[in-house]
Amino acid sequence: MSDRASLYLDENATARPDPEAVRACQAWLAGPPGNASSAHALGRRARGVIERARRAVAQSVGVSPRHITFCSGATEALHMVILGRLQRGAHVVVSALEHPAVWGALELAQALLEVEVSVVKPDARGLLSPDDFNALLQPNTGLVIAMAAQNELGITYPVRQIAEAVGATPVLSDCVQAWGKLPLALEETGATFATLSGHKVGAPIGVGAVWCRDGAPLSPLLRGGSQERGRRAGTEPVASIAGLEVVASRISDRVAQMEASRRHRDLLARRLCAHDRVKLSAGELDSTPWRDWRSHGSLPNTLSLHVNGLPGDLLLQALDLAGYYLSSGAACSSGALEPSPVLRALGLSEREAASGLRISLSPDCSAEDLDGFATTLITLIDELS
Repeated sequence: MSDRASLYLDENATARPDPEAVRACQAWLAGPPGNASSAHALGRRARGVIERARRAVAQSVGVSPRHITFCSGATEALHMVILGRLQRGAHVVVSALEHPAVWGALELAQALLEVEVSVVKPDARGLLSPDDFNALLQPNTGLVIAMAAQNELGITYPVRQIAEAVGATPVLSDCVQAWGKLPLALEETGATFATLSGHKVGAPIGVGAVWCRDGAPLSPLLRGGSQERGRRAGTEPVASIAGLEVVASRISDRVAQMEASRRHRDLLARRLCAHDRVKLSAGELDSTPWRDWRSHGSLPNTLSLHVNGLPGDLLLQALDLAGYYLSSGAACSSGALEPSPVLRALGLSEREAASGLRISLSPDCSAEDLDGFATTLITLIDELS
């Protein structure tokens, strides 16, 4: 990184903005105005930007542009599918490891539609079994929800096998963390719906997308205009979508950069876990669970740890003062006083879960950067113990 006085280790919360994407946004904002719904030349210019971005996003995940719908981000995307697909009294099967946005949408569905929810729990290593999803199906199951990659643990999940296990039941997969970190071909996942977020891959905050297999039907969450083929009313944020086109067109380069992140992540894990108080949240480094965690699949940039006997927020504050910026879990939950529900779902005690740290590397994070971080973290653990 260019600024050696600080180190950003919170890539899963939001990625460093791509400079080319920023320039594309600025270029649009500095040019003539145009609403993509207008029939005149400036409106057609705006429409062209949106459709080029739609093609770029679709190509980055191996789908038809016709089945991509732009929205404000993954939270809205998840609400679009959950509230736009479920009927009153429907049943949902969901993994215990989903993002808080899923639980928020399900809470709303329970209140408005009297939806029933069954939860699939992981094992102590954070792994999910497709058979467990199948075992919870009911005749009125309207949706199965299984994320592609866990934002705190960094574990990836067998969405295709889950989709096969639940048969004809539609599957919604939160692919936010997988996009830009791993090769992602949505048609091959078996999912019916998938969600993407621009700011996780270097686009501006405030733009995302929903993919619907073969244009699977959804009832619009936002109504009024006919934008996005009637699926999402509201004037499109053309500047942000222009930035999204840039990063989507370079997703394969971003994925390739992640191989260096994987090597750095593994070296960091081994160094930190050599300290007797540092544990991997999803298993021990040199044990069978660690190998299972690796073989199950992982995000190449993500490491989930807990430090026995030390509150995570205390360590985060000390690291912040030292110029290292990371999280204790999902950024959307960082203000919560409760221990991470994801770590609790693994069977960790409340105290262990409260000591969690999530390290997520950006593509430009070097081995030297991480060596300094590891030295600082180990020193802080010893001083605060």
